[in-house]
Amino acid sequence: MKRFISYILLVVGLFAFTSSGKLTTIFIIGDSTAADKQNPQTNPERGWGMVLQGYFDRHVRISNHAVNGRSSKSFIDEGRWQRVLEELKPGDYVIIQFGHNDEKNDSLRHTFPGGSFDDNLRRFVRETRLRKATPILMNAVVRRNFFQASDGSAEDEALRNTKYEDEQVNSDTLIDTHGAYLLSPKRVAAETGTLFIDANRITHDLEQGLGIEGSRRLHMWYRPGEVASIPNGRHDNTHYNIYGARVVAGLLADAIVRQVPSLKKHLRHYDYVVSSEGRGNYMSLQEAIADAPKGKKTVIRVLDDHYQLPPLPSDKRIKIVR
Repeated sequence: MKRFISYILLVVGLFAFTSSGKLTTIFIIGDSTAADKQNPQTNPERGWGMVLQGYFDRHVRISNHAVNGRSSKSFIDEGRWQRVLEELKPGDYVIIQFGHNDEKNDSLRHTFPGGSFDDNLRRFVRETRLRKATPILMNAVVRRNFFQASDGSAEDEALRNTKYEDEQVNSDTLIDTHGAYLLSPKRVAAETGTLFIDANRITHDLEQGLGIEGSRRLHMWYRPGEVASIPNGRHDNTHYNIYGARVVAGLLADAIVRQVPSLKKHLRHYDYVVSSEGRGNYMSLQEAIADAPKGKKTVIRVLDDHYQLPPLPSDKRIKIVR
């Protein structure tokens, strides 16, 4: 039996790029559904922006500034937007996705669709363009909600304190919780001629297609004892786990290159992505190699700068890309 084991080690830093290999940065601003998460070794929660790097080659860098609990208002008021502006350079992109926390009633975060929410989105667009970068507006991803009576007012950050329990379900159709907040990004995009990605529709179709039971697999739904760091389990319909973030990031990466065709040549869908920082679906290369199926070609992308190559099994067809 022929063995196909290909090992590609590209020792390339930022200074090694040639004139034909320009480095483009995609910035992300938003909330917990996109944000990086702490303690990824023990915490399975992920934002889709945290794992987006695994869908692009080395010529695209993801700079994720999304933060748990932030709205378009608090992101500006806390100086987070200013820090992004200081890093922006011509040719970069900024993905703008808010809504989950703009809906909240507290004065530090609340904005009004058709009013202050739209104004903040216009500001993001205008100031991005002033730096000769390209804004991309997204609306909010769906909350997984199959209950008609939900008013959408649940505090998303507090969901991390919930315990696993059977949920209330009275609909086999996903029920929207965002209302008019979904319309503002699309409206501002049309008004300002900005690229728009309907992330809500993309994630709605994903979760609806998986159904009531299957869609739980995307989120932080764990029974007591299933994850050591969450001993009581969790019942969280907003935040993604590793699998869910990877699926959503892949769909949004496809949507991004449809809007920006020049990025299409940099899009990659690897079988496994390894990152000790939790930016893939494996924390170590050894784990990924162990899980690779026998006899089937498996492409593994390694995001870490330094790693050791373990022995490659002779009965596996593994290609490693760094």
